[in-house]
Amino acid sequence: MYKGFFGLKERPFGKTPDPKFLYFAPQYEEAMARLQYAVEEREIAVLTGEIGSGKTTLSRALLDRVEDAEVVLIINPRLTPNQFLREIARKLDLTPPHYRTDLVDVISDRIFSLYEEGKALVLMVDEAQLIPYKTTFDEIRLLSNFQLDDANLISIILIGQPELRRRFKHPAFQALRQRVGMWCHLRNLDAEESREYIVSRLRTAGGDGRVFTDDALDELYRLSEGVPRVLNNLCTNALLTGFGKEENPIRKDTVREAVAEVIL
Repeated sequence: MYKGFFGLKERPFGKTPDPKFLYFAPQYEEAMARLQYAVEEREIAVLTGEIGSGKTTLSRALLDRVEDAEVVLIINPRLTPNQFLREIARKLDLTPPHYRTDLVDVISDRIFSLYEEGKALVLMVDEAQLIPYKTTFDEIRLLSNFQLDDANLISIILIGQPELRRRFKHPAFQALRQRVGMWCHLRNLDAEESREYIVSRLRTAGGDGRVFTDDALDELYRLSEGVPRVLNNLCTNALLTGFGKEENPIRKDTVREAVAEVIL
């Protein structure tokens, strides 16, 4: 609706975690490098960040860079240990046996067959703070035991809110915590990063990036506190309001008018 008015070819602030819209602020570049290293070395990595900080988008961008690997992505980890193993088996196109020992055997056989094909297994668990049982975490730790004398056979990426880190600090998680090779945490964007984030997404969407005035960009940062998902919501509403007023570039007052329709 508003795309033509602002010279855009697609929506710049969509709700889906489209990797092409990922803005590589320094912290994102560092996190990506750490996660890629964990995948290459087949280690366990933990990526945390507040709600809306861009964890899922970053993880999808990572998957685009993964080569010679079979990726198992679990997005709803509210699973018992047995359910967790069965979900992995299904995503590996295996028929899940009923008993745990048989489940582990078929997953193990598949992991070793992937190795023989020159591939690794990448297990990525999104919203990992929602894993309900310590015993499910124990299964994750045991999966990391799949290795040869000189090589690991599986990379495990756990993604979640800061609560995930707090759980790992509990003594009960010491065995798993010690196996984590990489830790990454995404903070909120600062004022300059927020400005560059908005402009980057506008340019990726086909525009020239000059849709908001400088004062409007400052106001978007103040209202969002640098949370990417909130920035997306505010910018979308500001674009709609600006379009309705036939205002280009969008001014600070229009951003304030638009934010009234957003529950932060």
